[in-house]
Amino acid sequence: MSAFLKTAGRWGGVLTIVLLVITLLKQLIALVSFIMVAIKIALVVVFVGLMLLIVLSMLRGRGRRRRDVDEL
Repeated sequence: MSAFLKTAGRWGGVLTIVLLVITLLKQLIALVSFIMVAIKIALVVVFVGLMLLIVLSMLRGRGRRRRDVDEL
């Protein structure tokens, strides 16, 4: 009986460590995927902001050109 408990204890410890490593890897993968999604969203927001700045600068340039032509 003592040998059985010793063997079960060793294999139980090994099995526990393996399951903990698998669980931690799953959590790590979830964290990395969340960070990647956050980076992608940030890139889209920056791109949209840049496009808005380009459109606004074009509209300001047109307005200034029209004002300059009207002043002459």
